[in-house]
Amino acid sequence: MARKSSGTIGILTAGGDCPGLNAVIRGVAKAAMHHGIKVIGVHDGFRGLVENRYLPIDNPLVSGILAQGGTFLGSSRDKPHKMPMGGKIMDMTEVAVNNYRKLNLDCLVCLGGNGTQKNALRLHEKGGINVLTLPKTIDNDVAETDITFGFDSAMSIATEAIDRLHTTATSHHRIIVCEIMGHSAGWLCLGAGIAGGADVILIPEVPYDLEIVARSLLRRQRSGKRFSIIAAAEGIVTVDQAKARAKAEAKGLKSDRELEIAHTIRSKTEGEIHLVQEPVASRLARHLQQLTGVEARVTSLGHVQRGGPPTAFDRLLCTRLGTKAGELLAQHHYNVMVGIKGNKCVPIPLAKAASAKRTVPPDHPWIRTARLVETSLGDVED
Repeated sequence: MARKSSGTIGILTAGGDCPGLNAVIRGVAKAAMHHGIKVIGVHDGFRGLVENRYLPIDNPLVSGILAQGGTFLGSSRDKPHKMPMGGKIMDMTEVAVNNYRKLNLDCLVCLGGNGTQKNALRLHEKGGINVLTLPKTIDNDVAETDITFGFDSAMSIATEAIDRLHTTATSHHRIIVCEIMGHSAGWLCLGAGIAGGADVILIPEVPYDLEIVARSLLRRQRSGKRFSIIAAAEGIVTVDQAKARAKAEAKGLKSDRELEIAHTIRSKTEGEIHLVQEPVASRLARHLQQLTGVEARVTSLGHVQRGGPPTAFDRLLCTRLGTKAGELLAQHHYNVMVGIKGNKCVPIPLAKAASAKRTVPPDHPWIRTARLVETSLGDVED
């Protein structure tokens, strides 16, 4: 027998923060309240659900937050089925589901990236509760949606950083490597690199040859160019690393970071040996300086890309996604992700959205655009 509707939904933000979270919370809450639905905000992602920490959301609470960065609910990367509790990793799925039922919710709205899609789906499948998700990540790598909220804001920040690096690079005749977020997907680096006029763009989907990159930089120098800007994603790999990873995968081994050829620095601390991986941008700059004889410097944008207010594009996108979610909630249309297809907000089966990451295909128009403006991707000679 189906449980009678309570007319109440919960909402949480999970994973890393990004511009637009408050805007989406506002959109969902206002649209839901417009349809007579009560809204409860859960603090700090899935951990707040497990610890039963929440607050009622009303119109005054979400007024004036459209342009604010971050999330007033707080966030965390905790997973219900693998949550640190008292020094142990525990499966808290049952606790999360019980608290959902104690709050008498019709649905739990989860704002997050790939991990959040999977965690929400797991709660639905294992706990039998209703969920609805919205795609949040600056990496733009959630499957089954054309774009994620937060991406445009982060790309604008990274582009502005590259713009600013141009002036210092040309003043000092330098190579500057700008490290941009993106462990397995290069959307952010590729978009910002093209928009910022980077001379070399390196992304995880296109393994690079260090010698090819160096020769590209030397050709620029010989043609009278005073500087070079390299936009490099965090997850880039060389051709040799990509081959080693492919061999490992063929043998059924894991393909995560531990399979990358680690360049480590050994240090002793209190009698213990710790392995510290050198940042990829630092290693790249060091090698390129050796190969070209040109002074190289590194700028890592880090969490700057996640901060600040959302762009106008993201504010509009967040409001559209949030209000569409509110409409679906009013229709009791659950267990979907609200995504963007073309110019429409559409419900997508959550199992499909959580099934894979969206990476840059080799034939994507952005790749061709970069090559046509003579930007090196490090894989073929210019």
